[in-house]
Amino acid sequence: MKPLHILYVGPMGKGQTCRHRYDALERLGQQMSYFDITPYSFSSKFLNALRYRYPMGPLITRINRELRARIRAERPEVVWFDRPTLFTRRTLKLIHQLGIRSVCCCIDNPLGPRKDGCWYQFFRILRLHDLHVLFRQADIPRYERLNLPWVKIQLSYEPEVHFPPPPTWSDEDRDWEVSYVGFPYEERPEFLRTLIEREHLPVVIAGPGWQKRVTGEERKRWEAAGHLRDQGGYLCNEDYRHALWRSKISLSFVTKQNEEDVAHKAFEIAACGGFLLALRIPGHQACFEEGKEAEFFDSVEECAEKIRYYLAHPAERQEIARRGCERAKASGYDNDSQMQRILDKLAAMPW
Repeated sequence: MKPLHILYVGPMGKGQTCRHRYDALERLGQQMSYFDITPYSFSSKFLNALRYRYPMGPLITRINRELRARIRAERPEVVWFDRPTLFTRRTLKLIHQLGIRSVCCCIDNPLGPRKDGCWYQFFRILRLHDLHVLFRQADIPRYERLNLPWVKIQLSYEPEVHFPPPPTWSDEDRDWEVSYVGFPYEERPEFLRTLIEREHLPVVIAGPGWQKRVTGEERKRWEAAGHLRDQGGYLCNEDYRHALWRSKISLSFVTKQNEEDVAHKAFEIAACGGFLLALRIPGHQACFEEGKEAEFFDSVEECAEKIRYYLAHPAERQEIARRGCERAKASGYDNDSQMQRILDKLAAMPW
């Protein structure tokens, strides 16, 4: 199939997985352009919160009007929406009237158990897309019941961002014994609190939102001991990669309310040459061989036991990390391989 002219619609800022998917499609030879939704945010936090909860009327008029003008002027073959919560039936109907295909790529889980307030327009245009990109097994029967066209891919790493350190890198450069880089979702604060307070393990937490999930006393104590870093900032791109490089062991969980089959972070850790210690679930076990390419845990006790073992056995830990990195590359856990699956599906559809 000849390269497609794709207009990619989504947030294109630094560190956005949306931008990573765009870059992968460009590397695959597609004719790409983008419509960045980031400049359409309001300066008022109140208006942004209101639009998130009620994406309708004047709150989304301008972005839809300007996207329609862009589509009329550019006439792409495909309009690719990444998590389309702000776009209306009028915009989707124009796309169809012009003979353009629409792809809906939503990394979140609008049909799942979470009841976020942002999906009003998403559900209004759900049936108007020509192809839905699914990231979790639980969504397949839902889309089939609605008789919607779909293609299943998986969460994946970005090869231009997530790659191993130079060959000279060693444990001397890894000044974080154990790390978790990310948000304090679900049971993660209590799990990590147990590792730090009860198991007395040298865990480093880096990422935003943690100051709201720990007590003031814990925050002072953890910051003084080096457990809590960068709690006000979101680590992305080279900062995120360097955090994984400097960690001897990297922890990974899944967001259960989002019904994740695997953790996005698991592939990023492996691709960065990190030692992956992740929650034991069927998705992780299918992607990495336990004890050879990664390690898994069922409980905080098992996690603590494995942390102690692998900190004391660096050669074994580094060999598992090396094999995990090789597996991530060989098995196509990268964005390019996953985006190619979508392009193959589009090529097989009638035009």
